[in-house]
Amino acid sequence: MKSFLKSYFSCLLFIPLFVSAGCDGADKQTATATVTINSTVVTENEIREEAAAELESIELQKLRDAAGYARAEHDAIREAMERVLEGKLLTLEAAEQGISKEQLIEREIRQKIEDPTEDEIDLVYEMNRARINRPKEDVEDQIKRFLRERSESEIRDAFMRQLEQKHNVVRNLEPLRFDVKTAGRPSLGPDAAPVKLVLFSDFECPYCRDFSDTLTEVSEKYGDKVQLVFRQFPLNNIHPNAQRAAETSLCAHDQNRFWKTHDILFENQRELTEENILMQVMLLDGFDIGKFRECLASGRHKSEVQEDIRAGLAAGADSTPTLFINGIYLSGGQSYEAVAAIIDRELKK
Repeated sequence: MKSFLKSYFSCLLFIPLFVSAGCDGADKQTATATVTINSTVVTENEIREEAAAELESIELQKLRDAAGYARAEHDAIREAMERVLEGKLLTLEAAEQGISKEQLIEREIRQKIEDPTEDEIDLVYEMNRARINRPKEDVEDQIKRFLRERSESEIRDAFMRQLEQKHNVVRNLEPLRFDVKTAGRPSLGPDAAPVKLVLFSDFECPYCRDFSDTLTEVSEKYGDKVQLVFRQFPLNNIHPNAQRAAETSLCAHDQNRFWKTHDILFENQRELTEENILMQVMLLDGFDIGKFRECLASGRHKSEVQEDIRAGLAAGADSTPTLFINGIYLSGGQSYEAVAAIIDRELKK
């Protein structure tokens, strides 16, 4: 049963938004920032270096907004298509039966809605008691309304499926796909797999840890039909150890030990200290701990982590975990069934 109150199974990213002042107009140009001190010119490069953190935040927000626009536009078209389709099917069916569309809706949908039973009301209340945190009497009318609306939605959906089958409806709108690169990133499964799963994840995010078990099951069930690619998306504003954990996993990847280290990091999620992780990875067969320490000290994978963050934002990732299935966006700790349903549709193509 769906929860009465919506819950979120993801860790959220918050990016500060910096707004630059300027004149309105279509032909805005970047201002050249210069200042002189006793005829000595302070260069624009010096000023931009000082503003580097703010400019980076603006660029990341720009990437995020562009992806959000693409998703919102596609969603608007899809939802409008469904409304138009439903209206035309109801009009067609009403004409065939010699009644108005409103009469058809009343007979086939509204009259079939039953009042919720006390057991149903009690069940919803008990399942959400902790989040509601109010006596049942205070929210009983809201629960009844929720159950009636859910019942109406289920009846309407079932009726529309009947009409779609009767009138041979075929949807041709392709899902929105983002081009997410995978080259050089840790992966499981063959490069030639027909379905690519690109995961943006954070080793300090509890939902990522749980979702990793789901994706392990997916990889085992689908075998060579899927390739799972891991990309870093540490939420540094809420997870202080995530950046270092990401770099740790990539240093292990240099020695072909990424997935073993991946498991260690998630298993020790509450103790992601460098000392603790070093003690764990030292036990891996054939692991060169000296090279590993040198890699961590050099910080050479920081730029790679930043590239992954930018790629994730450009594709619309704003929380972890975020999964792309052949470029199709899927946010949050989804169930095995939800992931498998998309994979199955992709394999049918």
